[in-house]
Amino acid sequence: MLREQLTEALKDAMRGQDKRRTSTLRLILAAIKDRDIAGRENGSRDLVGDDEVLQLLQKMVRQRRESIETFEKGGRLDLADQERAEIVIIEGFLPQQMGDAEIAAAVDAVAAEMGAAGLKDMGRVMAALRERYPGTMDFGKASAAAKARLS
Repeated sequence: MLREQLTEALKDAMRGQDKRRTSTLRLILAAIKDRDIAGRENGSRDLVGDDEVLQLLQKMVRQRRESIETFEKGGRLDLADQERAEIVIIEGFLPQQMGDAEIAAAVDAVAAEMGAAGLKDMGRVMAALRERYPGTMDFGKASAAAKARLS
């Protein structure tokens, strides 16, 4: 389970006194715990699963990429470098991401399989992609590819 891998990685980072890795892993585990608590408030007793943890990790990477742009525009290269270091740590727990060509091929395959003909079918195509490729596909790129394919 991904949660256990993260906990073990945190213990290893603490033993190795790697401050950047320790703080990043603590942020990840805190975000997962927040999701668990939010789920309990909605009546669910289950902990979040690996799929949801993968989505959370992808979101964290996206947020850091946006922060890098902001920091670079503001001339804060030191903070941008910290964000890059955190991205490397987070991506270590994500499965290999699909490339642009693989995303386009997957979009084409799903659209053809569903008989999607226009933009009105985009929601169904994206839902199928999310179901089939959790954690491995950048859905922002997939959305752009689907829009291009269906328009």
